[in-house]
Amino acid sequence: MAETPAHIATHPLPAGERIIVTIGVMMAVLLQVLDTTIANVALPHMQASLSATQESINWVLTSYIVASAIALPISGWLADRVGRKRLLLISVVGFTIASMLCAMATSLTEMVFFRGLQGISGAFIVPLAQATLFDINPREKHGQAMALFGGGVMIGPILGPVLGGWLTDNYNWRWVFLVNLPVGVLCTLVMLRFMPKTEKHRRPFDLFGFALLALALGALQMFLDRGEQKDWFESWEIIVEAGLAIAAAWMFVVHIATAKHPLFERSMFADRNFATGLAFMAVTGVLLLAGLALLPPLLQNMYGYSVLQSGFLTAPRGVGTLISMLLAGRLTGKVDSRLLVGLGVVLMGASLWMMTGFAIDQPSRPVIMSGVVQGLGLGLIFVPLQSLAFETLVPRLRTTAAALLNLSRNIGGSVGISIVSAQLVRMTQVAHADLAQHITDQSIPSADPTLLQTIAPQGAVALAAINAEVTRQALFIAYLDDFKLMMIITFAVLPLLLLMRRGKQVGTGQPHVAMD
Repeated sequence: MAETPAHIATHPLPAGERIIVTIGVMMAVLLQVLDTTIANVALPHMQASLSATQESINWVLTSYIVASAIALPISGWLADRVGRKRLLLISVVGFTIASMLCAMATSLTEMVFFRGLQGISGAFIVPLAQATLFDINPREKHGQAMALFGGGVMIGPILGPVLGGWLTDNYNWRWVFLVNLPVGVLCTLVMLRFMPKTEKHRRPFDLFGFALLALALGALQMFLDRGEQKDWFESWEIIVEAGLAIAAAWMFVVHIATAKHPLFERSMFADRNFATGLAFMAVTGVLLLAGLALLPPLLQNMYGYSVLQSGFLTAPRGVGTLISMLLAGRLTGKVDSRLLVGLGVVLMGASLWMMTGFAIDQPSRPVIMSGVVQGLGLGLIFVPLQSLAFETLVPRLRTTAAALLNLSRNIGGSVGISIVSAQLVRMTQVAHADLAQHITDQSIPSADPTLLQTIAPQGAVALAAINAEVTRQALFIAYLDDFKLMMIITFAVLPLLLLMRRGKQVGTGQPHVAMD
């Protein structure tokens, strides 16, 4: 079928059908987004059940992340080829089936293979859902549509550990995957009946470009995921993965710039709003996922909260995100989106500044307050940023653009988690050395004259206790240093807003909708 010109448009769906389709695609988004984090808390239980080692059980997460990263970039081409509705249905059904297979896995090999299938199936869901919400809504509703979409994307990673911990504690780890079945079935039925079909476009598939990108993304994700386990560049595996990622990425960039039919249309990257949006989205991924990687362990290890308690303490961030997304959805289109994004960045930076002031013995109030402020900032960044990035793109590029924006967020999150994890280990060692040099037989009595007398009879046991306390203090200092680093990264992206501009409304048309 010939490609529909960008200027051809039809009216969006009636309000009733639009609500039903929105519910269907948002159920699909939550299905996929929850599974990016819901299995994390169940890993120790899986390890015992599947007879896996501490290192090998991490492949349950790695296989999902790598498979999803490799599949995500071809969302646009597949949607053009088979139709967005058909691809989304195939993805949801495939994801649900893969979830059931994960729940029935009896060995680590089976689990890793089924998680890979789950990652491939789920990779297409988020960009297809985002493009669908843009197409079924009139232009004045785009801000509200992106607020709803962003709510699912942002809240999912926050709710995942809480839901996963509750299911694992009250039932067993297999329910982490079984819970997807009713949602997947209901979502499939809704979309099968109400979701409109879109035009199919035939265009050549850039196999060489895809192979280069798959190699680059796969090697990068392996490098980021396994680097800390292997002590980074002390391992030849990590060196090889880093080399492959850099070489393949460089060759892919050259190929995109010179190929006759590249995997992604070059005009997308010439669009200033979209290109800047990619960079902003990567930073959003760092702030969202790296923050989620730091805060729960801090609450559990430093303050002694349980998994469920730490989940509830991070929930206010989700509340703040929902509030600001609803607000941003109403303001987008009425207020300059760049101002909203700028305000979101400032709030995000302010929340991280608040977190650098955490005390090692404090009530939960500072955690809750900083979480609410951070949530408000995230919502104000995400919704207007999506609208700005899509505003000047023609409709036929929306699915590919959505895939690239989500890929950028995922890569940013992976890079951010690796950076803050590595920084946490390094700064703990630095802080420990700095604190330990002040612990001497002269300094201990000056702090507490009775302490030296207490230590003397106990010998090595007491010294070990002092060392444990020094290590605890050093780890807490390292957490604060990580929050400071994230704050600096947050404020550093503010100048990117100067590169963005109000849309020229070249992307306001809706793609042709075929209801057959």
